[in-house]
Parts: sequence; structure tokens; C-alpha cells
Amino acid sequence: MARVLRSPLDALGCAFLPAFCTLCGSPLSQLSLAPICNACWREFPVAAGSVCSRCGDTLDAAAMAAGPDHPALCRTCRLAPPPFVRAVAYGLYQDRMKAAIHALKYDRLRPVARGLGRMLAEAISQLAAEAPAEMLVVPVPLHRSKSAQRGFNQARALAAHALGFLRKSHPEWRLRLASSALMRLRATQSQAGLSPHQRRLNLRGAFSVPDPLAVASRHILVIDDIFTTGATARAAAKALADAGAASVWVATLARARRINLPGKNIGARFEREVDDLPGYEIARELKEAFTFSSHEESSF
Repeated sequence: MARVLRSPLDALGCAFLPAFCTLCGSPLSQLSLAPICNACWREFPVAAGSVCSRCGDTLDAAAMAAGPDHPALCRTCRLAPPPFVRAVAYGLYQDRMKAAIHALKYDRLRPVARGLGRMLAEAISQLAAEAPAEMLVVPVPLHRSKSAQRGFNQARALAAHALGFLRKSHPEWRLRLASSALMRLRATQSQAGLSPHQRRLNLRGAFSVPDPLAVASRHILVIDDIFTTGATARAAAKALADAGAASVWVATLARARRINLPGKNIGARFEREVDDLPGYEIARELKEAFTFSSHEESSF
């Protein structure tokens, strides 16, 4: 009955108060606090193909040829194993996904977090078969200055909605939101436009656990919106592990694609959404990618 009544109300509301999809600009057929059309929700890029069993990155030729008796690990995880057990993501940080995350973070379109939270829940469910039955869910925190500027923490909003869906789909899984378990000690520079090495330096010592007893011997699930080079996930996981966490897992809504560059240095590579960078930044990234030493590559 409610659905039957809603249809004419939606039509009437859209006639007098026309609204358009934030992502594609098409007229919306029904009233919604999250102005994204159904077509766009169906076009979010999903991660697919063979990926690293540790961080979820694309695999290089050596990993692909390792065979079924060896874990499928990317070069980065082989050279410098991360302090988390496994990282998963729903989809790729591009197209509709990228636009929706930008709408949430920078346009403060907070109702979008519910639909994105459903996708995050699907990503987290990939861990259900192997992750502990009870975990603390820790969103990557913002510094208080950034939190005041933005007005909310998008990672916490996504985590809260994801847990709501997971309580219905996996009622046996005991996941508890623990937003204060991790804190950001200093206002780090924005990661956008930084090279992988600069990202690691930017986040060194950025996180702290205010109450180590709250995480000691506990299994932790770290939540963030985007996994790019893994610098944030590694820094957060290390802080929690150093405080005594039994294990740390990571789930993000999206994962940035890896761009492999040919050149004399076969191992040279960098990760970036190139269209986010101005021309001189792209040139700098290309230069750094071709001059990475083996030591730099081993510490992503």
C-alpha cells in the first residue's frame, strides 16, 4: 500500500520540485535524500580479476606464475608484508564510484553514505569466512581540524551504515563500532598529489591508540573510503598492532587502480588517479616512478 501511494506522491513532488542526479544529471523519477539515479547506482565499477591475497592489488607476472601452491602476493607485499592480515574493497576508484565519494566528502552529500555503506558491507562480507567472529570496527580518524572543517568523518559514516546492513546479512558476526580506538595526532597534508614515498613520510607517526587496553588482544577491522598506495592502511594498522591488537584487517569502499609504467627499471611503478593531478604533478610522478630504487619499492 505504501509503495502504491508513494508513486503518485513522487511524481507530484518531482513535477513541482524537479531534482537531478548528482552523478549524471538525469532527472530523478522519485524523491530522494540521496540524489543519485538508479541507473548510476548500477554502474559502480566492481573490482574483478586476480588480485593480491593480502592487499587486493593487481598481480604482477611473477605472482601470476607462482602456481596454486604459493600465496598470490603482489610484489609490494612480498618485499614488505603489511601489518594487516588482508585488505578488501568493493570496487575501483573511478567513474561513478569516484564521483559519489567526492559528493560525500567534498560536497557534504551525507545521505549518499547509506548507499555506499551497502557496498562497503558487501566488501566486508568477503572476510566473513576467515576473519574472527568478534571484531572492533575502527574508522580511520580525521584530525580534529579536518573534522571541524568537513563536519563529519566519511569513514565513520560509511562504517556505521555498513554495520547496519551486516547485522541483517551476518547476524552471527559480532562487529562493534569503536570510533575512538584510534586517533590522528597531527593534521597531515592531503595525500592527493603525493608520491608513494611522500605519502609514507606524511603519515609516519600520524596515528595513536589513546587507550591500548581497549584494543589489546582484540581483532580490529579498519575502515576507510579509498585504498590508494596503502600508506594510510599500513600506518593505522601498525599503530593498532603496536598497541597490542591480535590482528588487523582492512576494508575500503574503493581501491585506486595501479598504473604500471614500462621503462629501464622494470620494477618502477606508481599509483595515482592521473586525472586528479595537474600537468607538472604528472611529470614529477613519471620522473619519480622511473627513478625509484629497489629500497623505495620495498617500503610501499
